[in-house]
Amino acid sequence: MREIPASKIVEAVAEMCVKANTVLPDDVRTKFEQAMAEEESPAAREVLRQLLENADISRDTKLPLCQDCGLAVFYVEVGEEVVVDGPGLKEAINEGVRKGYGEGYLRKSACDPLSRKNTGDGTPAVIHFDVVPGERLKIAYMAKGGGSENMSRVTMLAPAQGWEGIKKFVVQRVAEAGPNPCPPTIIGIGIGGTFDHSARIAKKALIRKLDDTHPDPEIAAMEQELEAELNKLGIGPMGLGGKTTVLGVKIAVEPCHIASLPLAVNVQCHSQRHEEVEL
Repeated sequence: MREIPASKIVEAVAEMCVKANTVLPDDVRTKFEQAMAEEESPAAREVLRQLLENADISRDTKLPLCQDCGLAVFYVEVGEEVVVDGPGLKEAINEGVRKGYGEGYLRKSACDPLSRKNTGDGTPAVIHFDVVPGERLKIAYMAKGGGSENMSRVTMLAPAQGWEGIKKFVVQRVAEAGPNPCPPTIIGIGIGGTFDHSARIAKKALIRKLDDTHPDPEIAAMEQELEAELNKLGIGPMGLGGKTTVLGVKIAVEPCHIASLPLAVNVQCHSQRHEEVEL
């Protein structure tokens, strides 16, 4: 058995929250630069230039990339032989969120869905646990803003609709979202599983790096096809027109029931904020 102090988890989570909200990942920055070089619209180029300038200021001042520091979402792989010394893994992660969002002056957006009363500290975090063999503890964090989350959808297609039905729904969703999710966006797509599981894998797909390639060539081709179709919409950076409506499309596929074709589209804004650590 491997024992990990809860205090170590708290510090690691707090650090991830602050870093993700103040330092734009290299893969996103590279995509901005590529888009600037390829854009023909002066307005689109100027928006991308401003986004890069904003990232530089945020990195240098340690102020958030966006005023919406999101709801804290975690994907945790915990080994069967890992024991947390202290209040427990879930509480350690939530304490890390409290510490990071407090000390980093990050906006705390968690509230009661009915009374709308703010919880005051950014918790509770949304935490997904996967138990894996061994002594490994891997924690991935994502700051999920409300504007992009509000544009996300889940639907249950008929199996006969297949890939064409999937593509039609995704393109329509991004078109209807328009400028609302602060494009250029990253689109996570979950195909299969169940109603709820498709949404989970769609969001988890967003933590993949923009410059990676799906290991399944067929799915990789689907991602490229959809990215091309979405960029033909002409919505462009911040909805001002241009060739760059999305920065990338990431697809996750799971087996589903023979009578179903669950489909989830999780939209992420241009400020793709995520970090991961292995303890």
